[in-house]
Amino acid sequence: MQTGRVIGSIVSTQKHESLVGLKLMIIQYVDGNQEPLPSYEVAADTVSAGIGEYVLLTRGSSARHVFGDGQDINSAVDCAIVGIIDSFDK
Repeated sequence: MQTGRVIGSIVSTQKHESLVGLKLMIIQYVDGNQEPLPSYEVAADTVSAGIGEYVLLTRGSSARHVFGDGQDINSAVDCAIVGIIDSFDK
């Protein structure tokens, strides 16, 4: 898993059928000190995260399995938000 911060949302009226009904968010990856990293990703939101929140992300086939609709293999999702981070402790 990776950590990131939600910095925006994506609106797309034309998309693959496996993305219909999914909330798509723009994520900036962060390190363990909550410092932004220079990489971004679009992620499907499974936990109703909001802009400004720190989140846990899963990628690849793990992201597709989050939806568990039996059609995971055909999903266009490559990154999913699977948790909202309450705090970073070291």
